[in-house]
Amino acid sequence: MALGRVVSLDALGTLVELDAPVVRLAEELGGRGLSVSEAQAGAALREEIAYYRAHHDSAVDAASLARLRARCTEVLCAALERAGADGDALRALGPDALRETLLAALRFVVFDEVPDALHELRAAGHRLVVVSNWDVSLHEMLRETGLDALVDAALSSAEAGVRKPAPAIFQRAVTLAGGAADGRPALHAGDSVSLDVAGALGAGLDAVLVARGGGVPAVPAGVPVIASLAGLAALVS
Repeated sequence: MALGRVVSLDALGTLVELDAPVVRLAEELGGRGLSVSEAQAGAALREEIAYYRAHHDSAVDAASLARLRARCTEVLCAALERAGADGDALRALGPDALRETLLAALRFVVFDEVPDALHELRAAGHRLVVVSNWDVSLHEMLRETGLDALVDAALSSAEAGVRKPAPAIFQRAVTLAGGAADGRPALHAGDSVSLDVAGALGAGLDAVLVARGGGVPAVPAGVPVIASLAGLAALVS
């Protein structure tokens, strides 16, 4: 079999999604004796996620990941109190328990069609690499969801030292997967026009937009749009 193409894949929104994080956070806090509404949990979680997205590249190893998670917990605690949660109860809960609660609420699940789609791509000889704006725990998430066994490599922005849409992270991911073969460019699939499509095209890769929500945003001419990864193998020749 001829060596296939390198196919790089975004993670969140393409391979996995968060499983009702607001509901889970409210339930996890309730289980620890702290009653919050879903509105309060949602407001606090939005602040925590915004902080995480701005700082996740600082977590390049276990020690720095622990520090990032501690800071995210502090942000969540302050945001919950601003949203109206009982401050005394929050402080009584303590940072360790609150961190565990946050991590328990952030449960990633694989989209239904993804395993079969990845099997199909690999059976055709293509090499698969996950490239995502994520901290070093990207690999932990892939192991926990079973996706690590279905791809050949993974690269987080924390490890790369640069995040999408910078061309360098795509180029490094392609190299990690063994490099493009027979003069055919690698192909990247992701759910963001600005991060995935623009970034891949800027790095010299072909691009595919995964538009799961039904609405199709404007994409550059010639960029295919698919509703799920079930349609990806037909585009990789």
